[in-house]
Amino acid sequence: MGIRSVLSKPLAQYVVQRQQVWMHRPGETQQRWLQTLLDGARNTAFGRDHRFKDINSYPEFRQAVPIRDYEDLKPYIERILAGEPDVLWKGKPVYFAKTSGTTSGTKYIPITKESIPNHINSARDALLNYIHETGNAAFLDKKLIFLSGSPELVVKNGINIGRLSGISNHHVPAYLRTNQLPSYETNTIEDWETKLERIIDETLTQPMSLISGIPPWVQMYFDRIQARTGKKIKDVFPDFSLFVYGGVNFEPYRAKLYESIGKKVDSIETYPASEGFIAYQDTQTEQGLLMMLNSGIFFEFIPAEDYFSKNPRRLTIDQVELGKNYAVVIHNNAGLWGYSLGDTVKFVSNDPYRLLVTGRIKHFISAFGEHVIGEEVEKALKDAMERHPETEVVEFTVAPMVTPAEGLPYHEWFVEFATPPHDADAFVRDLDRRLTELNVYYKDLISGSILRPLKLTVLPRETFRNYMKAQGKLGGQNKVPRLSNDRVIGEGLLQTMQTA
Repeated sequence: MGIRSVLSKPLAQYVVQRQQVWMHRPGETQQRWLQTLLDGARNTAFGRDHRFKDINSYPEFRQAVPIRDYEDLKPYIERILAGEPDVLWKGKPVYFAKTSGTTSGTKYIPITKESIPNHINSARDALLNYIHETGNAAFLDKKLIFLSGSPELVVKNGINIGRLSGISNHHVPAYLRTNQLPSYETNTIEDWETKLERIIDETLTQPMSLISGIPPWVQMYFDRIQARTGKKIKDVFPDFSLFVYGGVNFEPYRAKLYESIGKKVDSIETYPASEGFIAYQDTQTEQGLLMMLNSGIFFEFIPAEDYFSKNPRRLTIDQVELGKNYAVVIHNNAGLWGYSLGDTVKFVSNDPYRLLVTGRIKHFISAFGEHVIGEEVEKALKDAMERHPETEVVEFTVAPMVTPAEGLPYHEWFVEFATPPHDADAFVRDLDRRLTELNVYYKDLISGSILRPLKLTVLPRETFRNYMKAQGKLGGQNKVPRLSNDRVIGEGLLQTMQTA
């Protein structure tokens, strides 16, 4: 047993013991953070604009600070980019995480010296929880691969700007740098396909034990390795024992990934965002991800059905209910105030608070009032795949067809299969049946002959990859939306298929 694995166990015990204190005092912990945040930003431009010095309670805070998205916060961000200090948080951010928004173009998300531990320590603690629970630490003595964006940064007015995954790369602990792959030089390659080939060159002969990344891009890595070697991943990397992922629901990819690996490996799900590290899987035996209530963020939750109303309800952690969908709002020590992440979550436990990520608040189909959400389409697909176990999915998305050339409107599922179902018609029936069980409004529209059952459009292999490449979003942390209320992505996929 190596020195890393030996030393990790007492550290894991220490971290988990400290975690036990706050995870069972959620309301108290969050109120303490609210006060800390108010004190930290009292003398900033934002704090003066919103009279932080006069706020003495959560109701007063809620009255003073409205919910906002990036566009609402952008005037403050632009002042920071221009070099002004003490705008959203004291001093200047250490970094801006550069990310692409759906409607805002490029977004610059501040990361301060106070908020860096939220990103770095949370990722570390996810691994330490796993080590503490399972006793498995040997993976730390082998090679670890993180499929991520480029770590190269540019500097503007004293602030480093880059992708979150690249920024995080600069904070990998020194004791792990010697077994981290790929190399810095390879990580800086911008073209994903070129970078992927170089990653394979560097990792193919190494004792890889941990692989981390977004599932579809890890699958592409596996596919390229199998194409080179003709072997299962377990035979290429016999020490591979832990898969760490986040960003998308793992279920649609699980069967194909494990088929590529050739054996069962443990996995850890994480919920990181440029705005903050929200939750991670702290146990292999319970459902859900432990919410980071003691990590520099004060959370609010808006019931999903209220989100687009004029005065939506805003709830604290001790007011949420199990099994309901909520939009996540954060206030943090990077200077994001009333910031709507755009994600929806559902709590499955309140002692401690554990959640599932259920989708995006603006990613839904409601062309006819059905309001089908990401969680529902993912569950329907999972159920259909279980009924047709030969089926393996590479990627999928769903869009409405409101004005078909003939017949009733329908939902169109664009699916790229690694292995298609033997009976496509039965697969579609099972998929549609499960969706009607999950969404009563969709069921009513089908039974009332407003919509006809869904249509399955099977896309050739590589269609999603080619589409994402054409959009300049191949690899890294880029994800395909599960569903949308228009046909922009669907038509783009069809055009990609026709021009391939």
